[in-house]
Amino acid sequence: MSQVAALTVGVGAVLLWLSSRLVWVTVTAFDDKSGDAVRELPGAVWASQVTVIALVLVAGTLGAFALRRTARRGIGGLTALAAIGASWAPLSLLAGSPDPERARMLLTSGAATQKASAPVTLSDWATVTALDVHHTGPTVAFIGSALALVGGVLLVLRPGGTGRSGSSRYVTPGARQARLEQDLEESPDSGRVLWDALDADIDPTDDQGEGFGGTFGR
Repeated sequence: MSQVAALTVGVGAVLLWLSSRLVWVTVTAFDDKSGDAVRELPGAVWASQVTVIALVLVAGTLGAFALRRTARRGIGGLTALAAIGASWAPLSLLAGSPDPERARMLLTSGAATQKASAPVTLSDWATVTALDVHHTGPTVAFIGSALALVGGVLLVLRPGGTGRSGSSRYVTPGARQARLEQDLEESPDSGRVLWDALDADIDPTDDQGEGFGGTFGR
């Protein structure tokens, strides 16, 4: 379940990033010198936090796969909060109407310029006459936020256990030796167990005692 939750967060991050490339708002403005102008604002410009949160969610996805149970629970809480933050901009744009002053500020300040060779600006005296919302971008962003939220909540509620291979790096040498001895008793013919025993300086052919050594002493 923890892996499914982490993948859900990852899918939400991908959708958020894709939505930031799409156009969210088209701005129509009038300049008394150059006349009418039409400019497009992608999600990365209109809601710059969406791109940042998408990167945070990607980091959370990788952490959920790599870290242990307690850390996964914490990552789940952080990704859930990040997903809620990411949903605010697309939801407000879908449920309400865009702010003309915000659009004018983004364009006159040059914040909408994606490339130096292709500036997207307006003059300081231009007036915004119309704003058209493109629903695809905000909708994709909202769906991505919802998926990331679900995945984060699942990580909090079902962080999963620590697998044997993942926990072996953190056990004490004594506990590791006792586990290897038990593995040798249970699976004396296992090549993996034999190699692990030799790596831990345990002689699987040692005939002292009644445990695993007797199996190989015969």
